[in-house]
Amino acid sequence: MLLEDQLIAMRRQLHEYPEVSHEEYKTTESIRSWLKEAGIRILDYGLKTGVIAEVGGLRGGPVIALRADIDALPIQEETGLEYASKIPGRMHACGHDFHTASVLGAAYLLK
Repeated sequence: MLLEDQLIAMRRQLHEYPEVSHEEYKTTESIRSWLKEAGIRILDYGLKTGVIAEVGGLRGGPVIALRADIDALPIQEETGLEYASKIPGRMHACGHDFHTASVLGAAYLLK
């Protein structure tokens, strides 16, 4: 599967199952799974939500941090999209599903 297709599928999954701030448990598990499948090292900081991962960094040198918001908003989705939110009263209306997929894509490319 092409990276573009993978990222579209990821974004749509995130969009379908939005979680509001401090409740992003399934989102966090999905992100962890995608990173692990790509062979990207996940750092254990004991976070309940959110993920910190590291690509490279084995030879010293500069470090670049990339960050993505993963939370959704308490809004009812009425877009009619085939991948619309399946969670009543919650929606990725702010683009954090795209933000997350974009940073995952960057991590895959940097790997």
